[in-house]
Formats: sequence, structure tokens, C-alpha cells
Amino acid sequence: MSFVSLGCPKALVDSERIITRLRAEGYALTREHKGADLVIVNTCGFLDSAQAESLEAIGDAMAENGKVIVTGCMGAEPEKITERYPKVLAITGPQQYESVLDAVHRAAPPKHDPYLDLVPPQGIKLTPRHYAYLKISEGCNNRCTFCIIPKLRGDLVSRPAGDVLREAEKLVAAGVKELLVISQDTSAYGVDIKYAASPWQGRDIRAKFLDLSRELGSLGAWVRLHYVYPYPHVDEVIGLMADGKVLPYLDIPFQHASPEVLRRMKRPAAQEKTLHRIKRWREQCPELTLRSTFIVGFPGETEQDFEMLLDWLDEASLDRVGCFKYEPVRGAPANDLGSPVPKEVTEERWHRFMAHQQAISAKRLKRKVGSRQQIIIDEAGPTVAKGRSMGDAPEIDGTVYVASKKPLKVGEIVSVKIQKSDAYDLHGSTG
Repeated sequence: MSFVSLGCPKALVDSERIITRLRAEGYALTREHKGADLVIVNTCGFLDSAQAESLEAIGDAMAENGKVIVTGCMGAEPEKITERYPKVLAITGPQQYESVLDAVHRAAPPKHDPYLDLVPPQGIKLTPRHYAYLKISEGCNNRCTFCIIPKLRGDLVSRPAGDVLREAEKLVAAGVKELLVISQDTSAYGVDIKYAASPWQGRDIRAKFLDLSRELGSLGAWVRLHYVYPYPHVDEVIGLMADGKVLPYLDIPFQHASPEVLRRMKRPAAQEKTLHRIKRWREQCPELTLRSTFIVGFPGETEQDFEMLLDWLDEASLDRVGCFKYEPVRGAPANDLGSPVPKEVTEERWHRFMAHQQAISAKRLKRKVGSRQQIIIDEAGPTVAKGRSMGDAPEIDGTVYVASKKPLKVGEIVSVKIQKSDAYDLHGSTG
């Protein structure tokens, strides 16, 4: 069968789980839709543009194969799919692994009993062998007005710490060098289960952000924390970063800086104290890399709000930043706020934002010239390899170009002298 996985890393983990189950039952995967017994499309439904991409992928699969099972976030609103493609075999929502397997069994029954040894202990991964996403919870308790994720994926459901750590152990044992911890709200981990403890290696580990991070840091792999809301207890994890237990890297989706815009977004946490906390974090852990995402053109955003955001960027001096142009999402409360920002204004603000932050990022990167950095190699080459520093997550951050007299292997972690920088990337050598 053929498989299409769209959307965020959390959806990718869902795809990995489905594929692991399928491979355990003896199903083989192919890269081509044509000739496959059926096609599974794991959709994204967060933005209208993502929904359009999902519908296009379903259409391609229908045209090339005709036997299609749809799962993922768009499955929470099946009418959007059936309006266009009434002949899809089945539609299931996000995280509904059993329903997907049931649909597969109906469409293409397994031809023999499963042999579990066909599947490695860590399951089937869609990422390169040297890094893997580790999902610690599903859903979200926040109700940000621009987001429909809780509607699609439900409220927060945390995994027991023991289960997460056992999965991480298997990944590291299989050669994974970097664990990317993900969820919708990573720093809210465990609140729904009252931080209940579960057994691991003869000890009881609480389902708390700090406890889980500490134990993950004991496994010998890089641990990178994504989608962390700046709740007060996040301060506790900075000590683990300063001690080298987890990577000195935080991915925090601030989204804006204007108090009025944040109020309209219904963003959680005490944003007004953020600049002071960033200063304290960097004092405690000078190597800390901060990545974030922002939205411009949110309903009601004034020029004063936007100028406040640019001033905030200057003061926060974030290392890595992404920016989205606001677009209405069907079913999101933000649609009812009124005061839409004209598209041309949103576009103009996006370009100003990106130019403004590019100068900040370039200045932050230039400070690393002359230092030695630990670099994980993502792509080998005869004389120059491509890798990432501790401050770079795969696919979303920068690249380190590494010159070396001897060939470097993918997944290898090497010491590199940084010789120059540009707006987003670093260049260095192992010499």
C-alpha cells in the first residue's frame, strides 16, 4: 500500500504508529499510488491552505489508485472530504489508529498471520535514523481563538512517563542520537493526570515536564524541547540545560507581543513578564537558543500593535523566528472578532517583520564565529557535509556546512570550528 503523511510532526508520529501496526501485520509499503492495494492519506486541517493541500493529495490518490482511506485532522470534519470525494473508502479522525486498521482490513485483508519480528522494536520511522520525534501527549486544553486543534484532537491527554521513557529507550538503542520532544503543549504535560507517577527502571517517575526532561536527558541522546508554552515552571528546566542534561534550546510559540492582540488571541501564560524571564534564562544558560513563531495581521492588529512587536523582537533578541500571515480558519473563534486586517497590510507587515528579524538572527549567529560547536551530521558529502548545531532543529532552523578532510557519517556528532556565518547558516571545519 501507499501512504501520504501531511502536516506537523505530531501528525508524522501518528503516521509512524499506523505504519508500525501495518508492517507488524505483514503489509508492505510502496512509494507509488499506482498498483498499490490502497492508499492512506493522513491529512492536516489546521489552516485552509493545509486543508487545500490535503484535498489535493486525496484527489491525486483517487485519480492514480481509486482506493483511498483518509485519516488525520480533516477526518474530524468528514463532510469537507465527502463533498469532493464521495467514493473514499473510509474517513477517520486524528489518533484513531484502530479505526484506520479496521478500514485497511476491510479493504485489503492481511494475507498471513503477523510476524512481529518483521518490525524493529522502535517501530517504523519516517525520519532519518539518527533523530526521531517523541510525542508525550495528545490534544490541548488551551482555547486560542485562531486555533481549532482542540476541536480536531480534543483536550490534553498525557502519556504515562514510564511509557514515554520506554519508547525513548528503544529509539536510542536503535541508533537515534536526537530526541525531539513534541505535543500540542509540551509544558502542560501531566496536568490532566495530576502528574501521576509510573514505573521505569525500578523507580516511579512523575508525569511532570521537569521530571520527564531530566530522565530523558539520562539516556545519552540529544533532547530537544518543542512547543513549550512559557508557564512559570519552565524556569526549572533551564537548570538542566545549563548542566548539559538537555539541549540548550527552547521552542516557544509567543505569537505576538502586544497585550491587546494576545488578549484577543486568548494566549495562555503571563506574557508581560516574558522579557524579564528571557534575560534570567540567558544569565543562567548563556548558550540558550530561543526559537519562536509569530502571527501578523491578526484581526484587530493595529500599526501600533505591530510596531510594539518589532520593538519586542529587538529587546528579546530571539535566535530563530518564523512568521505566519494570519488567515481565517473555518470554525475558529477569531473569525467573529471583527476588525480584519486587509491582506495587503498583512503582506507588508510580514515582509517588514522578516527583514527586521533577519538582522537580529544574523547578529546572534555572528557571535558564534570563532567558537567550537558540537554538530550532528544530517547529510554526508565528499568534502563538505551538512549538519546542525545544538541550536538548530531539523527542517525549521539553520544548517551548518562542515568542511572535513575525512568523510563524515550521517548521525555522527563532531566538534567544528565555526569560521563564518550568514543570515541563517554557519560554516566551519573539523580542523
